[in-house]
Amino acid sequence: MSTELQKEFAVLALHVATSKDRQAFAQLFDYFAPRLKSYLRSLNMSDGAAEDLTQEVMLVLWHKAHLYDASKSSLSTWLFRVARNRRIDLARRDKSALLDPDEPLLQPASVQPADEAMDDDQRDERVQLAMASLPQEQIELVRQAFFLGLSHSQISEQTGLPLGTVKSRIRLAFGRLRRALENDALVDTEF
Repeated sequence: MSTELQKEFAVLALHVATSKDRQAFAQLFDYFAPRLKSYLRSLNMSDGAAEDLTQEVMLVLWHKAHLYDASKSSLSTWLFRVARNRRIDLARRDKSALLDPDEPLLQPASVQPADEAMDDDQRDERVQLAMASLPQEQIELVRQAFFLGLSHSQISEQTGLPLGTVKSRIRLAFGRLRRALENDALVDTEF
């Protein structure tokens, strides 16, 4: 860029800074906006994102032209530095790049076939019936351990029962549940 052109841009920027000269801004916009967009596209920004960021940089010129100092750099250098910094800020704020779109946890759950859903419902019903057949103290211990996720020590502290008692009651409950579910499965296979 010629020295004459740099001086002309500095004068136009001064007009924008001092009197919000729309005509001066339009000249600067017409010259720099396509170049800024092209620069941002060369940094692998999408067309739309480059366009948005270019608009943002030109708004910085409109609102903060008074911060431009022609003795320190050309207007071109100043605007491209603003564009570069804004792009870096945008990249830092964009956390989606940290996510792998192929991550299995981000994929929608597959639709369960109807026969599997029915099997699951029947199994859940059998477990609930088997749980209902347990003594109340065992139901409560199983609920705390497996539905609330408490450790045996935490259950012991909350209930005031000795740790060994908590463990043995849960073990007894599982034995009863296993037998009830096995008997239920045998009845199902006889039909």
